[in-house]
Amino acid sequence: MAQIHELIDKRWSPRAFADKEIEEDKIEKLFEAASFAASCYNEQPWRFVYATKDYAERYEQLFSCLGEFNQMWVKTAPMIILTVVSKKFASNQNPNAHARHDLGLAIGNMSMQAMSMDLYMHQMAGFSAEKAREVFDIPADFEPVTMIALGYLGDAEQLPESMREMESPKRDRKSLARLLFDGDWDKMR
Repeated sequence: MAQIHELIDKRWSPRAFADKEIEEDKIEKLFEAASFAASCYNEQPWRFVYATKDYAERYEQLFSCLGEFNQMWVKTAPMIILTVVSKKFASNQNPNAHARHDLGLAIGNMSMQAMSMDLYMHQMAGFSAEKAREVFDIPADFEPVTMIALGYLGDAEQLPESMREMESPKRDRKSLARLLFDGDWDKMR
């Protein structure tokens, strides 16, 4: 296996978060890192709705958008983020087919910044985009995409017993032979 950067190697998505507040300067650095991501025409189509537990009302609004399974463990996270993208280019109002890709790059930057500060992120698809749209009055030309739980690493013992087995930094990855394409789909493994 090739040597990769230690922050990439260390990254994983825990469900157990420590009961520790995230410092304001670290939160600012997370979003600043996201803002430096590449994007089509430098559009920066991503938007974030976030709250820490210090902002209880907003935290509860975000929490209420999560699916039941995610609510069981996210409650330990000191911060929740809703990711949203603009579906159109601001310059000409044409559809932006690359907005989700660009959001992914921003989240990648945020993830590496988080790891550099010993913070962990867990992205989730298990939420109600419709409820998020309603709760936060998201305009029709924007689309809720994911939610993220964020914080310092906690103890897996705080999770419901049924989830503890899932809480491991060991990650299985497909081999490069399965991911690299040489032009012949029939040879893909």
